[in-house]
Amino acid sequence: MPKKTKSKYSKYVLLCIGSFLIVALLFIGSIYLGAWGKIPSKNELENFKYQRASEIYTADSVLIGKFFHYDRQPIAHDEFPQHLLDALVSIEDKRYYNHSGIDYPSLLRVALKTILMQDQSSGGGSTITQQLAKNLYPRRDRKKTNIAVNKVKEMITASRLEAIFSKEDILTHYLNTVSFGDNTFGIESAALKFFNKKTKQLTIEEASVLIGMLKATYSYNPRVYPEKSLARRNLVLQSMVENERLSQAQKDSISAISLKLNYRKFNYTDGVAPYFREEVRKKLIKWAKSENEKGNEYNIYTSGLKIYTTLNYKMQVLAEETMKKHMTKLQKSFEDSYGKKAPWLRNKKLVEKAVRATAHYKKLLKTELSTSEIWDSLSQKRDMVLTSWSGDKTVNASVIDSVQHYMKFLNTGSIAINPKTGAVHTWIGGIDFKHFKFDHVAQARRQVGSIFKPIVYTAALEKGIPPCAYFSASEVEYKNLKGWSPSNSGNKDEAYLNYSMEESLSKSVNTVAVKVLEATGIENVLTQAKKMGVFSKLPKQPSLALGTGEIYLNELAGVYATYVNNGKAVLPFLIQSVLNQNDSVLVDFEPKRAKNRAFSKQTEQIMLEMMKSTINTGTAKRIRSSYKLNNDIAGKTGTTQNNKDAWFVALTPKLVHITWVGLDHHEIGFNSTSLGQGANAALPLFASWYQQLNRHKEFNTITKAKFEKPNPFVLDQLNCEPVKRDGFFKRLFNNPNKKKTKKFSSSQN
Repeated sequence: MPKKTKSKYSKYVLLCIGSFLIVALLFIGSIYLGAWGKIPSKNELENFKYQRASEIYTADSVLIGKFFHYDRQPIAHDEFPQHLLDALVSIEDKRYYNHSGIDYPSLLRVALKTILMQDQSSGGGSTITQQLAKNLYPRRDRKKTNIAVNKVKEMITASRLEAIFSKEDILTHYLNTVSFGDNTFGIESAALKFFNKKTKQLTIEEASVLIGMLKATYSYNPRVYPEKSLARRNLVLQSMVENERLSQAQKDSISAISLKLNYRKFNYTDGVAPYFREEVRKKLIKWAKSENEKGNEYNIYTSGLKIYTTLNYKMQVLAEETMKKHMTKLQKSFEDSYGKKAPWLRNKKLVEKAVRATAHYKKLLKTELSTSEIWDSLSQKRDMVLTSWSGDKTVNASVIDSVQHYMKFLNTGSIAINPKTGAVHTWIGGIDFKHFKFDHVAQARRQVGSIFKPIVYTAALEKGIPPCAYFSASEVEYKNLKGWSPSNSGNKDEAYLNYSMEESLSKSVNTVAVKVLEATGIENVLTQAKKMGVFSKLPKQPSLALGTGEIYLNELAGVYATYVNNGKAVLPFLIQSVLNQNDSVLVDFEPKRAKNRAFSKQTEQIMLEMMKSTINTGTAKRIRSSYKLNNDIAGKTGTTQNNKDAWFVALTPKLVHITWVGLDHHEIGFNSTSLGQGANAALPLFASWYQQLNRHKEFNTITKAKFEKPNPFVLDQLNCEPVKRDGFFKRLFNNPNKKKTKKFSSSQN
């Protein structure tokens, strides 16, 4: 080539390069000056704050859930095992400790191979510091035309980060902000999610799995693609060998280990005690609001609070397992008892009422569709997933079919508390939080049936009626109550029987309970209920004796605590304390207990003896006969009218447990008393659970606790025949088929 031509060509190349450099510098300068969007200043970078998930712990320090917008739990550098850091640097940025935020050799490699030679396997040129910049300030515009702008922004931000923070700090911030997919941010949250352990407990192979995910969080997700994840893990291990962070022998040994996950979701509907966690959330929001009004800024989703609750983890797990087993069996018996005559199949008006309550119907109601068109739309079948105790199943069904399916489900609520403090040990608000979010512990007021009777009898004792007073079991029609005539489920021979207070309570005799109420006075009973902690409004009617009043389940737990807490009611509480992210206590929640006794010590002992009889010989005797529980237990069964609510209350020296079983559709009850009575539907939820507690020595302080021995005077007062039969002549002139009629006259003195 002639010299002139060569010289011209060289000048042209230099001109092109010079022009390119000038344009590049102008382009970079424009980005630096903010023409393409703001770049965070050093001051902003120094003071950035993480949005931290708040953590929910049981009383025995087990993490059971989180509240978050982004699932992130930042940790300190000294909580990272060295092999985790080695794996990260080896696979993501092998020259990390030798550059100042930008790895120019990697950039050159990207320029030559990835851009010019179109070799996508050559990898990217981003350093860990640049990736941190992207974590802190995610790209908003992901168009290909903006890649260069975003890259330059991240390089400038990375340089500023390197000027502010040490290499250790940058690694710490990166591992606390990097995404692991599925709204999980930071290594601590990922370790808990995939391996159910803290970061500092991760083994080399576990740490390599998580670090391997960073290249593509979904493609290398070990739960979704285990084979890909395993191959990526081994590649991370090989990179550690190449960077002299691991020996070849170690790598070969670790590579032979299979992939083992211990996956845990920390989302709203899954996990242990979802109803309990939701109630905790509601109470914390109220607390945070009151604190914010005082000038303290707390947000349960972003402030990284640590909430220590009163829940006992193992007790709760055993309670949930027991519930699932019992309710699966009971649901089948319930459906079989109705067969083809089930109300959710045959009662058109009932189904229509349930459909009108759905969100689907209400949404269509706001449109211009006619009533017939709305029902046509709701009748259209499509593939949908319906759940049952045997699992989820995809079926071709309509919205109406779905409503019929779910309205037949029995539901439940149960709570166990420490009667001395009110601390909640277990809380089951329903059978499945995903499909039935209504909490039957804190939100449902149901008729309480016969479990209200102990309050009536307590008021009677306080009035001075002796426990050995006898009341006739005969059925009476009350003329001034529109012919109301409470009856018993026993035989007609009861018309000749007179029960002592103890025997009538243990056998739950309805006719006697009404007569005890009549002798005591409705106002006296209402006053007694209030003293014992009932705050729900109760009916001023004689049917009060049979439990027609509606009371919250957790409210009842505090009421029944009076019998094993020196006559003092408690208010069940769920949260012990709230700590900030530095483990400083922000608030301790103190138990709320009544200052004064609701009844005398003598009444307390008499009532306990009466309710022991319920367990030993009365309506709950299967506790002894079928479940072989020999623990100190007192209690009461309850069944409401038409078998719509089944109840069981268990009292032990250190535990109060209350269970309800029924349907959310009040119009539907059990098909028979034998199936729907408290002793059959509700009692097993306590009895089977308590059997489990007996098998674990850690609960011996509860299960082996003994009731205080009653005063000899109390035992003497109860020393009478349980039942007296009418004499021959009285029986001769008393027709059991003919009801007695009288006026109900409630004494108030």
